[in-house]
Amino acid sequence: MPTIQDLKAMAQAAIDDRADWLLEISKTVLANPEPGFHEYKTASYVGSKLDELGIAHQDGIALTGIKGYLRGGQPGPTVAVIGELDSLRVLGHPHADAETGAAHACGHHCQIGMMLGVAVGLMAAGVQEELAGSVALMALPAEEFIDVGFRYGLHKEGKLGFMSGKQEFIRLGIFDDVDMAMMVHTSSSAEDGKFALGGTSNGHVTKLVNFIGTAAHAGASPHMGVNALQAATVALNALNTQRETLQNENIVRMHGIMTHGGVAVNSVPADVRYEGRVRGRTSEAIADGSMKMDRCMRAGALIMGGKVSIVTLPGYMPMINNPTMTGIFRENAEQLVPANEIITHPDDLNRGGSTDMGDLSQIIPVIHPYTGAAVGAGHSTDYIVEDYVQAVINPAKAMAMAVIDLLAGGSAKAMEVLDGYSPVMTKDQYVNFQNSRLVEELYDGEK
Repeated sequence: MPTIQDLKAMAQAAIDDRADWLLEISKTVLANPEPGFHEYKTASYVGSKLDELGIAHQDGIALTGIKGYLRGGQPGPTVAVIGELDSLRVLGHPHADAETGAAHACGHHCQIGMMLGVAVGLMAAGVQEELAGSVALMALPAEEFIDVGFRYGLHKEGKLGFMSGKQEFIRLGIFDDVDMAMMVHTSSSAEDGKFALGGTSNGHVTKLVNFIGTAAHAGASPHMGVNALQAATVALNALNTQRETLQNENIVRMHGIMTHGGVAVNSVPADVRYEGRVRGRTSEAIADGSMKMDRCMRAGALIMGGKVSIVTLPGYMPMINNPTMTGIFRENAEQLVPANEIITHPDDLNRGGSTDMGDLSQIIPVIHPYTGAAVGAGHSTDYIVEDYVQAVINPAKAMAMAVIDLLAGGSAKAMEVLDGYSPVMTKDQYVNFQNSRLVEELYDGEK
């Protein structure tokens, strides 16, 4: 009977044998970027690769998501290995789509190669049958919370309940049979070394704001109009005054973009739209920031005598990395890179960004390590993955070996994780909480 270390060696060898195949997959996804809930081409491509491996899977989940299984030789817990399908929109990125501006400026294309690499490793002869449990291979849509008007439209049409991939997978019950989950994200930060573990992230809510005025001739009769663009300008200036009211330890960020500023220069703008976001370390800090942003938006409408529609959409929750799973991942990462190149961050270290893996971490144990393989600032034109071995192959090996640790030996380590875990909320509590955060308001500034 093979030892656990034998199983890991077999998994690593299988991944090495298919390394070129895995890197080609990631680079093909890089060359064909698609934003969230548009990833039909990417999902079809990933599905075809699962077919090549002989892995049956369900597709079309939350529009474009995929879920397949590897079954162990004995029953036991299910570990999900996750990759994200979507890209950002970053005009000017060297790998951007010329028509849509879509670009993988956050490294999600590497996650697809990692996820398939884990499958390759666990399917090595003699490995899978030694596992007590299952592995759910999951490619999820829409982690980047962008194109919010489009997503809210899908929600209004009944095509989506929540507006990100993991949120919607949770709501639909796709994680109901999953006991724990893992994924690895690329990083360009020198502070992350080759692998970075632990830490947390900001949660957030998102705002769709529509300032509503009255059109009039901008030269002959501006006094007869209500300038919605001026209302928005006042609102954003008011928002800037709130920064001194925010406590540093809550890492609150209030930011956004103007998505529509009027229709013609010679007409008083009557329809102006803003997409905003409130991030914070805790749900309480987010709620406080959300209230302050709403107040500022109302102030703009009030001062101009117009109206403002504010839709608050349930965004993400802070990340909680499971300490036992983190330790297991680190032990395996140390077989791949020097131990001093692996950084374990304090639980309260907050990167300032947000991920819907944080939502999942509220209800099941998860880990979300980073792999240092890129250069340039995240979400920018210069974010480029340079070291594809570290971006795809090493994370695939580390996760495959972590799964073996969890599910081999009668899944004793997986049971240790579960026995020591207390969820922040149940799935139903999570769904109810997120539903409660979706609020629609029309404020009439004339009243």
